[in-house]
Amino acid sequence: MRKGRPLTVHTLNELLLVCSLVLLVAVAAVRISSRSGLPSLLIYLGIGIAIGQDGIGNVVFDNAELTQVIGYAALVVILAEGGLGTKWKEIKPALPAAIVLSLVGVAISVGITAAGAHYLVGLEWRQALLIGAVVSSTDAAAVFSVLRKVPLPSRITGVLEAESGFNDAPVVILVVAFAAVGPIDDWYVLLGKIALELAIGAAIGLTVGFLGSYGLRHVALPASGLYPIAVMAIAVTAYAAGAMAHGSGFLAVYLAAMVLGNAKLPHWPATRGFADGLGWIAQIGMFVLLGLLVTPHELVNDFWPAVVIGLVLTMVARPLEVLVSLLPFRIPWREQALMSWAGLRGAVPIILATIPMVSGIEGSDRVFNIVFVLVVVYTLVQGPTLPWLARKLELGATDETASDLGIESAPLEKLRGHLLSFAIPPASRMHGVEVSELRLPPGASVTLVVREGKSFVPLPSTVLRRGDELLVVATDPVRDAAEARLRAVARGGKLAGWLGTNGNGPAGGPPGSRR
Repeated sequence: MRKGRPLTVHTLNELLLVCSLVLLVAVAAVRISSRSGLPSLLIYLGIGIAIGQDGIGNVVFDNAELTQVIGYAALVVILAEGGLGTKWKEIKPALPAAIVLSLVGVAISVGITAAGAHYLVGLEWRQALLIGAVVSSTDAAAVFSVLRKVPLPSRITGVLEAESGFNDAPVVILVVAFAAVGPIDDWYVLLGKIALELAIGAAIGLTVGFLGSYGLRHVALPASGLYPIAVMAIAVTAYAAGAMAHGSGFLAVYLAAMVLGNAKLPHWPATRGFADGLGWIAQIGMFVLLGLLVTPHELVNDFWPAVVIGLVLTMVARPLEVLVSLLPFRIPWREQALMSWAGLRGAVPIILATIPMVSGIEGSDRVFNIVFVLVVVYTLVQGPTLPWLARKLELGATDETASDLGIESAPLEKLRGHLLSFAIPPASRMHGVEVSELRLPPGASVTLVVREGKSFVPLPSTVLRRGDELLVVATDPVRDAAEARLRAVARGGKLAGWLGTNGNGPAGGPPGSRR
């Protein structure tokens, strides 16, 4: 289309064609992101900018309110997907540190960043506070997308993951308060609102999560494809209930999803894959839309202010908030240094920057532009250097660990039992173990083995091999014990129980380890 004329879509077919082409390009960009080490958000933002009003597509889009609504919906899906993938046993030891970092750390970050924006850049205090609050939220997807090739100790990943899930809630409350028309509430009023909304959101999220997991574990749905839909519906229900009760819906959806993700639900691998796919779609759609909303030629004047504010945030505010927040936990300085540099900003700050635009706050367009440039520039700087820093600090895991079993469970409601199915991974220590040496609890039995495309009923002396697919039938009372024993053997081999390895430890730990 000739540049200078806005792109218009006249029919549903044309709309579907445009959306499908954008989605295909974005999916292909995932491969580019994985090879370059850059967070995928930059690729998707680039797609949106490329088809926007200063790009080759010349699509004119300036609806900040619609962007905010779609962005909130996408964030709900992303937080749900993140919660489903959070392992409670890995995050539990890091929970106190993550909570302090999400509350005290956010306050420190907002104060220092706002002061820098006011005194160094010359922004008014309301605009400075808005920027300070908006950029105080970290993004787990951006962090772990660049650290996927450098496994870190569970304490670091636990703190970073929990922080990114928890700090969205207080940040949203602060941004809404600063963007409200009229004078800003006193600090103690804001503190009370944050405490109340977090308490309501946490209570609703945990309640919905436990009730939903109980129902899914005790009710056999007519089709396995309904389980992923039900899990996501429960998570979204937690957000809606939390928001309607004037609590933190973002905290509610994250906690509900975390409960569901650790409840050993039926057809879990399929559910996890479905949630992962929805999370990718949400990220792609949200970032492309944000790229459309921005006007590139307007970013030039705000480039250096964004760089200055980003320096204050990255080199002063983030290290100080990590240092102060983690002081009671005596975390080694090397881990604190990596956590300081790993405070990547992603989707949440850009979405939150639309709130003052919708509220009509003076200078809100400049706030959005500064936040946009800050996120892009410092993601380009921090993203590729995170793996390098982890290696320099000698924080990358070096031991080869056994893969965890992806056990899928299907309830047999009329028989009061469960059918467990899984494949033995290449690095599993279950390779070479005889069926009898599994020592499954009474009421559980290996009923079928599929090897190289052929199935047979195993004998007690049958030796299991890597790549084998097993079907295990377990009665309802021993289902959890059977699954725990299978995971233990996968980690520790036939002597798992004697060596101290159990089915509840972190995936892939060596025999006897309890990291």
